[in-house]
Amino acid sequence: MLTMKMFTCKSAIGLALVAAIAVGTAAQVMAETKGQNNHPRREQVNARLANQNHRIHQEVKEGNMTPQQAGQLHRKDRHIRHEERNMARQNGGHITKSEQRGLNQQENAVSRQIGQ
Repeated sequence: MLTMKMFTCKSAIGLALVAAIAVGTAAQVMAETKGQNNHPRREQVNARLANQNHRIHQEVKEGNMTPQQAGQLHRKDRHIRHEERNMARQNGGHITKSEQRGLNQQENAVSRQIGQ
């Protein structure tokens, strides 16, 4: 009986820990999203990334791109998104016009690879 109580206690603690991590992660995502919606340059960059993501999925669905090719393009887009977040973090949640221009150039390069 003592073993069962210990197991139950450990399970409850583990479940509580997982729940706390999930709540913390959700709060961070919501805070990031709120900041994005308040800045038009970040909005534009992220809308393009979302559009490219959709285009990549569509190409795979239509058989015009292999899943491996799609994975490479998704990795490039993730890198751009990571770079955008880092830039915004350094500028109080904003990106400059020159940073946006640089990110757009990177997105253009990925865009040209979709649908070839």
